[in-house]
Amino acid sequence: MFGLGWPEIVIITIVAILIFGPKKIPELGGVLGKSLRNFQEGMKKSDKDDHSDKENLD
Repeated sequence: MFGLGWPEIVIITIVAILIFGPKKIPELGGVLGKSLRNFQEGMKKSDKDDHSDKENLD
């Protein structure tokens, strides 16, 4: 995962808990998940638009 090993992931997790607090972490995870989902949907829509534009040119 991004070239990170388990020790690095544990350190990042501990720092995130210290900065945001344990109650905010699930909320931030949810926001991040929604953002990634919207980004992926936007990319799929963009690909579909590109394919339909190429078909209209033919």
